[in-house]
Amino acid sequence: MKITIEIDENCIEDEVIIRCREVNESISKLNKMIADVSKKDRKLTLYKQEKEFYIEVSEILFFESESDGVRAHTKDDVFIAKYKLYELENILPSEFCRISKSTIVNAMKIYAITRNITASSLVEFENTNKKVYASRSYYKNLKEIMNEKR
Repeated sequence: MKITIEIDENCIEDEVIIRCREVNESISKLNKMIADVSKKDRKLTLYKQEKEFYIEVSEILFFESESDGVRAHTKDDVFIAKYKLYELENILPSEFCRISKSTIVNAMKIYAITRNITASSLVEFENTNKKVYASRSYYKNLKEIMNEKR
């Protein structure tokens, strides 16, 4: 694989072009990695009372859907997200994954998982007492992402 970087001072927006003979597994992985890098640097606009907050995606532990909307949890705070969970799945980097119908977690922030074969597994986060549950049907996907990202 050959890598070329061209510097163009007149360039308005950075652009990455992948030129290949065919899209194979390596090219797909490279494409995903580049997309993830651009998503990681992003900040989400979240709300609390009358204020707008601009929170880095990497600071978010999990998103949880409740009856009145989606909540974004950081280590010390909770914000309102004006997104649906399915919208968040499309805009968040790949270390975020759905662990139940109502929860998306940041796999990089998980400290421990207490596996329960017959019910939901307990997911704990580092340096906080916040916890969520991973349903059995989403557990396998969570473990795959945990193994891939670690």
